[in-house]
Amino acid sequence: MHARSDYMVRATANDGLIRAFAIDSTQVVNELRSRHRTDPAVTAAIGRLATGTLLFGAMLKEQDQLVTIRVKGDGPAGLLLASANGAGEVRGLVQNPSPDIDQVRDGKLNVSGAVGSTGQLTVTRDLGMRQPYISTVELVSGEIGEDLANYFLQSEQVPSAVGIGVFVIPDGSVEAAGGYIIQLMPGVTDQEAIRIESIVRELPHPTRMLRDGDSPEDMLTRIFGEDYQVLDRMPVRFHCPCSKERVERALLLLGDASLAEMLEDHQRTGKTEVVCHFCNATYYLDEQDIHRLRAEAA
Repeated sequence: MHARSDYMVRATANDGLIRAFAIDSTQVVNELRSRHRTDPAVTAAIGRLATGTLLFGAMLKEQDQLVTIRVKGDGPAGLLLASANGAGEVRGLVQNPSPDIDQVRDGKLNVSGAVGSTGQLTVTRDLGMRQPYISTVELVSGEIGEDLANYFLQSEQVPSAVGIGVFVIPDGSVEAAGGYIIQLMPGVTDQEAIRIESIVRELPHPTRMLRDGDSPEDMLTRIFGEDYQVLDRMPVRFHCPCSKERVERALLLLGDASLAEMLEDHQRTGKTEVVCHFCNATYYLDEQDIHRLRAEAA
């Protein structure tokens, strides 16, 4: 295991006509794995999605803006979802963390076997306006990276190279996770586009680079040489903003009838617990809490 801290780099090249983002998200993905107790193929799936969502988050203008990427394929893992803000914080969830599939196929973790290859990828950007910006595309492979590249092309008409990987070792933990997104903005010459594409195609896998000791900057140097400018570096981390107060606010929305039912259950079983699906934190409510919520709901 490497002890480097997770962080992300935003950069430009070719006089601003190329946008580049690179990330080491190893600890983030390990945190997701341990919280959701995912099997290796699902660790890779949710890890790639969380890594990609952090890279999308680097494109937000403000720290409190939010991007959520939802993948609903026809595979047995069910719904996968990750949400990141502009401050480099991400959380994620998966409907079925240990589906009954072969973990490895053709020598690689069987991500598309878990996710499925038919379905939809939906990106929601909450920019603090009245309505969030929502765009949906069909899945092309269920491998996540290819699906994100397809999203940029279909939904935003931006040709993008997306390289994202998660390397899981035999004990189930994550040795390396991270990757890059390279985007060609309007104005890049065909010649330059072909040159960048051929360099990216020859790159080692992102986890190979990370396991060999590459930093996010080193990944970009492999692509651009010294000919790029770092705009900023940002630490990234798993973070779930849930709290007992937020749980109670959500329960209030259910209304008095549901809270009355909850009180009956509590009196029968002697306990009420609410679990956050994003981080698996458990919040316990006592009878006084439920009475107080009922009074507020009324």
